[in-house]
Parts: sequence; C-alpha cells; structure tokens
Amino acid sequence: MSRISSPVVPARRIRLGPGEKARLGAEIVAAYVAVRWWLLRAGLPEAVSAARRIEPPAPFRMDQSASLAAARRLGGAVERILGAMPFDSRCLIRSLVLVRILARRGLASRVVLGVRAKPSFSAHAWVEYAGVPLLATGEEFERLAEM
Repeated sequence: MSRISSPVVPARRIRLGPGEKARLGAEIVAAYVAVRWWLLRAGLPEAVSAARRIEPPAPFRMDQSASLAAARRLGGAVERILGAMPFDSRCLIRSLVLVRILARRGLASRVVLGVRAKPSFSAHAWVEYAGVPLLATGEEFERLAEM
C-alpha cells in the first residue's frame, strides 16, 4: 500500500473540505485493497496484525475525548464510503479497514468478534476504541473473541 500524505483527522465540530474528504476516501479505499489482500494471503490473525503495523507519519497528541470523537467520525466515514461501494464490504472487512485507518493516526483499537446462536447461527465483527464501539455492534451478539 502506498503512503498517502499526512492523515486526515476529523475534529469534533470541523467539517472536512472537499480535498480532505477525497484524501480520506482514497485512504479508506487503499486500506480496503490491502485488507482484502492480507485476508486472502494470510488469514484473519495475520490480517489484524498487518492492519496495525503502520507508523503514524507525525505524532498525534489528542486527549482521550478528542481521540474518541475523531475515532467515531472515522468509523462513520468507513461505513459511508465502503457502504456505497459495489464490492463486498461486510463487517469484518469494514472492521479491519477501520483498524488500519485508526492505527495510521496512532489510535489503538480492538476488533471484537461476536456470535449469535438463535434463531440461526450468525457472526459479526466490530471495532472498539477506549471500550466504545465505533461500528454497529448488533446488540444481540455475544462476545466471542477480541483481537
């Protein structure tokens, strides 16, 4: 994955300009391509590790509340951009893309895998930052694993 210039960090009340939105969109799509490659090539645990293996290009010093606000906005951006794409972007892919986007900003996150046995078996993945879900959790799912 090529390096994109400094990452866009959406602040609490500041709207992103068209250029920043385009850069963030390009970063999300590039992360999607990388995540798909890692999953096909190495499997889930290695894909999670690879998504986290990136150095932020500059130090980010945000307090916990500012980081949480930025993480929530980035989660929303990943949902909107990948949701509009014509390719597969289910919960696991979206989660790994968001982990990559957050890691690039120096924000450590956790991928949570959940399951539901009834009425039929189903699995779901989401991302948490500071214990707060950034993607839809599906309340009916029980935690199975955290990565």
